[in-house]
Amino acid sequence: MPTEPPPTKWVFPTASQVDESGLAAVGADLEPGTLLAAYRRGFFPMAVERGGPIGWWSPDPRGILEPPSMHISRSLRRSMRRFEFRIDTAFDDVVNGCADPTRPHGWIDDRIRVAYRRLHDLGWAHSVETWCDDQLVGGLYGLGIGGLFAAESKFHTMTDASKAAVAALAKGIIDGHPRLIDVQWRTDHLARLGVVEISRQDYLGRLIDVVKSPESAFWHQSDPSD
Repeated sequence: MPTEPPPTKWVFPTASQVDESGLAAVGADLEPGTLLAAYRRGFFPMAVERGGPIGWWSPDPRGILEPPSMHISRSLRRSMRRFEFRIDTAFDDVVNGCADPTRPHGWIDDRIRVAYRRLHDLGWAHSVETWCDDQLVGGLYGLGIGGLFAAESKFHTMTDASKAAVAALAKGIIDGHPRLIDVQWRTDHLARLGVVEISRQDYLGRLIDVVKSPESAFWHQSDPSD
């Protein structure tokens, strides 16, 4: 079970205080207790600009993936057969892959690396990794809180490797309990995987029950491709 850190000293705004861009506040800190409190209230951190101060966001609408609604195309299914999936064996490497400064709109810096590594050490942050011929070729990382997986970022160096990680995650956490993958914003790319938009109000309402779900056994599987 994850270790609960000391509570945050910060008070987060209400949904009515969020501006049209989804930005709720700027500042605070990235302590484990602050991050967990934020996600449990529907917020996530992201710098307002590269290298700038940390903003706390709650977009409306919100992009989500219902695990049973994950769309796996025939080509992706074929790709998945040649991949191996692992959990939490290369967390730092996945974060570094996602933080590649040559990627457009990169926002993951040393502050984020350190913060999520601390959450990983406490059992909250996880990586879903795609391997091929014993080489890491893609993956994603994020936070697992009860039945919520808040996906932060993904990367790939091989075609379909990041999409395959999303599919492995979605398939792996289906267990009869309320489960929800938060992807923050819907894109056309994510929509092809089954991501849809819901209102902020709907997301916050669902969050209440989802975070109360038991932790998924997925995070303790030696081979999530089974």
